[in-house]
This record gives sequence, C-alpha cells and structure tokens, in this order.
Amino acid sequence: MIARQMKIVCISTSTIPAPTAHSMQLMKVCQALTQLGNEVDLVVPGHAGATSTMIARHYGLSRQFKIHWLKSWRALRRYDFSVSSVRHALDLKADLVYTWLLPAAVIALWSGLPVVLELHDRIMGTGAPWFFRLFMRSRGKKRLVVITRALGEKLEQAFNGSYNNLDVMIAPNGVEFERYSSLPSPSAARKKLNLPDQLTVVYTGGFYAGRGIELLHALARQHPAVQFIWAGGTPRSVAEWQEKLATEGLKNVLLPGFIDNERLPMFQAAADILAMPFGTAIAGSSGGNSAEICSPMKMFDYLASGRAIMASDLPVLHEVLNDHNAILLPSEDSNAWSKALTRLLADTKLRQRLARQAREDARQYSWSDREAAILKGFITL
Repeated sequence: MIARQMKIVCISTSTIPAPTAHSMQLMKVCQALTQLGNEVDLVVPGHAGATSTMIARHYGLSRQFKIHWLKSWRALRRYDFSVSSVRHALDLKADLVYTWLLPAAVIALWSGLPVVLELHDRIMGTGAPWFFRLFMRSRGKKRLVVITRALGEKLEQAFNGSYNNLDVMIAPNGVEFERYSSLPSPSAARKKLNLPDQLTVVYTGGFYAGRGIELLHALARQHPAVQFIWAGGTPRSVAEWQEKLATEGLKNVLLPGFIDNERLPMFQAAADILAMPFGTAIAGSSGGNSAEICSPMKMFDYLASGRAIMASDLPVLHEVLNDHNAILLPSEDSNAWSKALTRLLADTKLRQRLARQAREDARQYSWSDREAAILKGFITL
C-alpha cells in the first residue's frame, strides 16, 4: 500500500467522455488510484461536455476524482497541452505524474517530477521514437508500464540496449471484480433486460476491422436457434448491420448499440457464452494493428462474468487465457468456431467448468491491485 495520500496528476489526450477503449481504460486507472486513497487530478484536452453524473454512468464509476479540461491546438500536435498539463501538475505540487503521453512524461521529468508512463502500443509516428529516447535518457524517477509481455519485447527489440536501463513493469488491464460479484444467472439477466430467454451468445465491444463481427455474422447464420447479442458499435455501424441483417431476413441477432459501462456487466451476464473473435489484424478506434500486443479490457470483464468464453487463439492472449478458462480457436475460421459453439451448447458441464475457472482467474486482475503494484516500490513518501 502507499505510505500516505499522494497528489497524482494523470495526463492523457483522450476525449472525455468518449466510447473508445483508451478513454475507458484511463478512467478505470484514475478511479483505482483514487480507491487507494490518493488525490487524483485528471488533465485532458478540450472542454467539459458532460456532467459528473453522465461521466460516472458512461464509465461505470463508483468513485469521483477531479477532471480538468485544458485548451489545446491540434495544429501544435498536443505539445502545448503537454506543457500546460505539466505546469498544472507543478502548480498543484503533485507528488507524481501518471501519463500515457510521451512528451508530457519527458517534460515532467525535466521539471523534477516522478513519472509513471503507461504504453499500450509500439512507439510509432513522427517524433515519438525521439521522445521515447529522451524519456529513457532523462534523469529522474521514472517507471515504464506496458500492458503485455509481448509489447515489452517489441519495445526492447526496437530500442535494444537503452531499454534495458529502464524500470519496466508488465501490468495487464483489469476489472472491477466487485461489480461482477453478484450477477444473476443468464436466464435471470435476460429477464432483467427484457430479452428473449433462450441460449445466447454475447459480444461486447467495437465493430472495427478485426473485431470479428463478420465471423459472428457467419455463426448467426449457421445457428438460427441461438440468440446473438452484439452490444457496442457506433450508431453508423449499428445501422449498417441492422440494414444488412434485415435484408437477409436474419432475426436472431440483437443490436442494442453502445452500452454505458454502468450497465455492461448485466449484458455480459445475459450470455451463456461470451465471444471474443479477434482477427489476425485488429484495428482500434484510431486505426493501427494491436493483434500482437493487446490486452483487451473485455477479456477481463468476460472472465469476471463467470461465463464460458470462446476466443481467438492469438499468442498474446495466452498471457491471460488458456484451455482451462476459455475455448481458444483459430482466428477467422468460422467452421472451427461453429463446431466449438455446437459442442459448448450441448455440454452444460463444460460451460460450467470453463465459467468457474474464468471467474476464479479474474480475481488476480483487479484495477486497484494493478495500480497498487505499479506504485509499490516506486514512490515511498
């Protein structure tokens, strides 16, 4: 645990509120730092566009922390924001800067502030490698957090010797286990949500390329007696799929659209089977490909839900998933997925066994434990 309450300034370029995974992860980290007894001040660009109640519902937050929106010019590539956010941390006499933004991490170190830099992807883009080398070479107390061992290895390969001098910690994403501690049975959850009470496969998340929506579509066509729920997507992508499904006459797919995080556990509880059909290339809300280095937040939610999981057999997911807590299947192979689904639907005991192990394994991934581990041995006041 932390020796005493700290003032922690978290710095990110995420829009708040937003439906992106990065935005969601950022808010869960800030809440966890607050739950540990710290005073958290989140700094993001833009202006307040929602009430605290709306933000809490959107992100499923039970604890409040301060959010400051600072003006920033996109033409300046957020460098002005990095400067102003660190100045804000200095004005607050912060004990620690916790950031996802490389320039802010470097400027904070130059300003004499301890820094935790959390990375979710490779160092790419104009200027980013230069800033990362500056971060590695800059004096000051610093810790680098990466979300998977695979990402850490990619960074080490890219920056070789210099990277080895860093204090690096691997910290997968997490889950608020307490929100999943008393979920109803699948049947009871479906009744609460006014959904048809029949065998159900649930997917929650984005509809971006590589998320497996096409594979889910193929499964829905092959298993007309099974109810499929795809919870997520932008209004445009949802409308496009609704039109496509209607044209095909496919009636066993429900598209509730984006679900506030506050309500997400109940939708996941409505599943007999939770699906995570990633492709070999996974796009995010801003593009890119995270298939080799990702730590999907839905994976930890799925585990905590206590339901059978079907997931793509990506090497990086083996850092969390295995044959005891999930059915791992070839990406984009709809025939293999269809056979596995048929097997799971027919074998209640197998579903229960996978569900029990998934829920047990989820216990090691709480957000608050994650943040306590990140701070432990780094800051002692």
